[in-house]
Amino acid sequence: MNYPAADAADFTDFTDFTPEQIERSRAYKRDVRPLVIASTTLGLAVPLVLGLTPAGAGLVRAAGDLAGGGWVARALLGSLAISLLGLVLRLPLSMWGETVSRRWGLSRRGWGLFAADTAKGFGIGAVLTAAAVAGLYFLLRHGGDGWWVWAALAAAALAVLGSFIMPVLIEPLFNKFRPLPGGELRDRLMALVAQSGVPVRDILVSDSSKRTTAANAYVSGFGKTRRLVVWDTTADSLSTEETAAVAAHELGHAARRDVLVGTLLGAVGGAVGVALLAAALNWTALLDAAGVTHAEDPRSQALVRAVLAVIGLVGEPWGLAYSRHIEARADGYALDLFREPDTIVGMERALAVQNIADLRPRRYEVLLRYTHPPIPDRIAHARRWAAEQGVAIPKSLSAGSKETDAP
Repeated sequence: MNYPAADAADFTDFTDFTPEQIERSRAYKRDVRPLVIASTTLGLAVPLVLGLTPAGAGLVRAAGDLAGGGWVARALLGSLAISLLGLVLRLPLSMWGETVSRRWGLSRRGWGLFAADTAKGFGIGAVLTAAAVAGLYFLLRHGGDGWWVWAALAAAALAVLGSFIMPVLIEPLFNKFRPLPGGELRDRLMALVAQSGVPVRDILVSDSSKRTTAANAYVSGFGKTRRLVVWDTTADSLSTEETAAVAAHELGHAARRDVLVGTLLGAVGGAVGVALLAAALNWTALLDAAGVTHAEDPRSQALVRAVLAVIGLVGEPWGLAYSRHIEARADGYALDLFREPDTIVGMERALAVQNIADLRPRRYEVLLRYTHPPIPDRIAHARRWAAEQGVAIPKSLSAGSKETDAP
């Protein structure tokens, strides 16, 4: 499901935000734009420089020589060295981003928690990446001409496994989760879950307020691990009905099996990525540029990262388009389930202001960066739904002839 863009729709000449809110959104966007450009540039430049010059191979060799220089040492220690270099280069930008978030009231993290989050994120990512790199070179060295088939299957399996272990092993390392206490909000959400028919093990609240003032909720896991998680900032800042509207959207993802389908698509994407990687590693010109003679040499892992970075860059717009599609579909599900477009529009307004969303993004920004439809599109969608259902069309902040009930 896709709905028309806001600039082509009927229900968009409403005043949904005050001039002060619009200006605040613009000012925040101006403040973060240099950071976005710098982060994007660095994220692509580092793997390309390391992978398409002998620099990456030299770094891997030097790291591996610390433990004897064997292929296992070069695979593991070389991967850790590249990851550590990436951390060092990204850290100033991360600190810059944290400073900007604090200045705009979006971050509550102290530098101690920032350091802990950074260390844990690096540790988890570096260890998992090193293990994957070692597995890749084992297959390259011992898997014969069909190594890439086994690697593709492994990548697909890891994508599926990650969706199962993320809620139970990774997320608790960063946040504490507890059952949502009994009361009006829990009763309302439990009733909504029952109405949706989506099996949910529990409704949890996370201590997200120790990091941010932004609001959110999500459904994660499968089967016995599936849970509806509400950030404490959401429960504290939105009304019961607005929080229920957020939950209705998230239940839409579960009802449409978006997590499962997304996991399977991730598995397919991982397999396709490995196949493309295999083709690239047969290109002698790339190996020469990287300063290696054979793909089985772990010194080629910087080239592997460069190729995967390019594949990711090319594939990202397609992934974002699919993400916006399922988010639009979840909006439609929430409207059908909740049947209170006025509350949903109020929730969208509240979240946009609280999270300082871009209220007037350019279309190319949506295509290249947005995982969700822009707020104006989502609000217009709710108004179109109301008109189609013959119920009251949500009003704007200013009076006008458009503020009428549907006939």
